[in-house]
Amino acid sequence: MAPIALTIAGSDSGGGAGIQADLKAMSALGVYGASVITAVTAQNTQAVTAVEGVSLDVIRAQINAVLSDLDVRAIKIGMLATPEIIETVANALDSYDGPIVLDPVMVAKSGDALLADEAVTTLRDILLPMALILTPNLPEAARLLDAGQAYTADAMREQGQALCDLGPGAVLMKGGHGQGEVCTDLLVPAMGDAIALTAPRLATRNTHGTGCTLSSAIAAGLAKGLGVVEATRQAHSYLQGAIRAADALQIGRGHGPVHHFHEVWT
Repeated sequence: MAPIALTIAGSDSGGGAGIQADLKAMSALGVYGASVITAVTAQNTQAVTAVEGVSLDVIRAQINAVLSDLDVRAIKIGMLATPEIIETVANALDSYDGPIVLDPVMVAKSGDALLADEAVTTLRDILLPMALILTPNLPEAARLLDAGQAYTADAMREQGQALCDLGPGAVLMKGGHGQGEVCTDLLVPAMGDAIALTAPRLATRNTHGTGCTLSSAIAAGLAKGLGVVEATRQAHSYLQGAIRAADALQIGRGHGPVHHFHEVWT
C-alpha cells in the first residue's frame, strides 16, 4: 500500500504554495497526498487579493472523512487563519496518534497576512504541543515567542529550544530570512544537540511556497517511516533541488514557485 500523508491548509489559486504545493511535494516524493482545505485564497505570484475561510463544519467533515477511511501515516498542518479554525482542527485530530508537522503559516511571500493576530496565542497554546516537529521561519519563530528575530546561530538555537519548551518534539528553525552566502536551517530537538543543515543561498526570486514544500516533504518522509532527523535531511535536500530548478519554470511576474518535479521533468 502506498504511504499516505494528509495536508490541512489553505488553497493557493496560483498553485505555488498551500494545498497545491503540499500535494505536489508529496507526490514528487512518492507519497499519496490527501487534503483538507481550511481557506480559499485568491492569490498569484504577486499578491493575495482575497481570503475566505471554509466553514468549521466542513473543515471538521473533511478531516473525519479522510481519517475514517485512509491510513494516514503523517499530517502536515499549514494555514489555519483564525482561532476558531485552529480549535476545530485540534479537536478533530484529538484521537490521531501519528506524527504531525506544524508549519505556522503567518505571512505570504507577497507580504500579505495569512494568520490573524488573535490566532497566534491559540496556535501556540493548542497546536504546538500536538506537533512532532514545528517548522517556523525566523519571523514566525519570533512572533510565536513575542521576541525579536534571531540573526545568529546561537539566537536561533535559543529560540528553537524556547519553542520546544512549549511542547513540540523538535523545531526546525528555517534560515531563509537570515543573511550571508550560506543559508542554515537549524533542527533543534527537545532533547539532544541541534543539527545544522546548510546550503548556498541561491540568487532567485522564485521561492514562493518554500515553507509549505519543506514541511510537506518532511511529512512525506515521516509517512514513509523515516525518523524526524532523516525525514528533515531528505526534505532539505529535496527543497534545495526545487529552488535550484525554479527559474526554469518562469511562472508569473512576481515571486514564482519552486520546481516540485525537478527530478521528473525540466
